Amino acid sequence: MGSGSGLHSLAALRLGARQVVAIDIDADSVATTQAVLQRFAPDGPWKVEAKSVFELDPRESGVFEIVYSWGVLHHTGDMFFALRSAAAMVAPEGFFVFALYRRIWMDWFWRWEKRWYAQASHSAQARARWVYVTLYRLGLRLTGRRFEDYVTNYRSKRGMSFEHDVHDWLGGWPYESISSREVQDAMKALGFSAVKQFARKGRFLGKDPGFFGSGCDEYVYRKEACAD
Repeated sequence: MGSGSGLHSLAALRLGARQVVAIDIDADSVATTQAVLQRFAPDGPWKVEAKSVFELDPRESGVFEIVYSWGVLHHTGDMFFALRSAAAMVAPEGFFVFALYRRIWMDWFWRWEKRWYAQASHSAQARARWVYVTLYRLGLRLTGRRFEDYVTNYRSKRGMSFEHDVHDWLGGWPYESISSREVQDAMKALGFSAVKQFARKGRFLGKDPGFFGSGCDEYVYRKEACAD
């Protein structure tokens, strides 16, 4: 759910998935996923669809042994509804693997900023990115790190562009976040039990300040056999 470039769909096929169904609401992501799979898994059992998580219906599409959504559901505009919709696609004893933004103290600011950035002109967005990167440089310097080293390691270790991630973070609207406790309560109510979670505990009363944003906590949940 949220196929993006299609790399995770390709990885699932190469790891032996019998079938992969990938969805995304962005036309470019759908086209890119199709192109990647056509090139690297032309004979693989896969399907790519332009579809929202809110449009999914297990009565029409069936259910799946693994449902995977990485850093997506918090951008849907109704994260809890999206979580329920995604969980409904998991087969009994299947797994739901997902990542969501953790709660931070500055959530209120980032909601305001992202709403503004999404509607701002290109020049205003560029100025906002300059301010963010300048403050980020200062923050790294104050903690004894070099910005150049950070950007280089960011690219080599994550295979991603720091500059593009700044744009992605500042403009990631809609935006919601959630605590690991809230995830646990929501998933338990849906008939899931925790398998693994990688959730960072906040440094100040259970939350991080979030001066430069939030990060994703990662979860693996298993659907109970009698959940339906």
